[in-house]
Amino acid sequence: MKQIKTLLAEDQTVVRQALRIPGGSSTMHNQPAQTDEGSAGQTAVLPSDGASQKRIMKQIKILLAEDHTVVRQALRILLEAEPDFTVVGEAETGRQAVQLAAKLLPDVIVMDIAMPLLNGLEATRQIKKEVPTTKVLILSSYSDDEYVDELTEAGASGYLLKQTAASDLITAILETCKGNAFFSPAISRRLLEHYREAFLRGVPGQKRADRLTSRETEVLQLIAEGKPNKQIAVQLGVSIKTVQKHRQQMMDKLNIHEIAGLTRYAMTKGIIERKDHLEL
Repeated sequence: MKQIKTLLAEDQTVVRQALRIPGGSSTMHNQPAQTDEGSAGQTAVLPSDGASQKRIMKQIKILLAEDHTVVRQALRILLEAEPDFTVVGEAETGRQAVQLAAKLLPDVIVMDIAMPLLNGLEATRQIKKEVPTTKVLILSSYSDDEYVDELTEAGASGYLLKQTAASDLITAILETCKGNAFFSPAISRRLLEHYREAFLRGVPGQKRADRLTSRETEVLQLIAEGKPNKQIAVQLGVSIKTVQKHRQQMMDKLNIHEIAGLTRYAMTKGIIERKDHLEL
């Protein structure tokens, strides 16, 4: 039988390399997200205090939070090829990631930013509050400094671009389990420059009184996804009056008072997926 020759045209390096794993394509079944148990340049690794070093002795439990099925399955293939890793669950929304984190207690969550119902930033905040021992590693196409800053503040242990090499993702998981922080080369350089400049200028940490609360961001995302107040209230388990209150406070903070403007804002902030990021 003639061997089929395939050309992979994909800009996300970690996905492209996962698809090249021998036998990988045969294991990519068309299945929903799991809800039950079952690069060039140097990359920055920030050292820990040594308290978590012993965790690497056991198999590392990983939860994948990614709304694109083909990416999620490619990541599973890549990670399960490593003898020290086991993927215990998959989530296709941020809300599902929070639920599975509490249920499965993974060591590491590989988290995308732009996901439906609850974005990666808010999911990270909730997960670190409910399961503080779980490490969150961001894997995203977004590289804006604001995303990195907010996710680091939310408790993420590292931030990798999807254009990173597959070997960097594996290293990042190992390092975060040791208690270290891990960033893609481009991000680590920008972080270093940012903090060096802030130190030399004596610039204090930025105070952001206009930053949205976690609940306001949830309401913003659901509005941008086209959901009416009644549906938002049911989904969040609150009254319509409470939704209206959060909606008004959020609009006042942003000085945006129409849905189209809120949707554009949500796209630019990575709260919902930008149109130029819709293709895998």
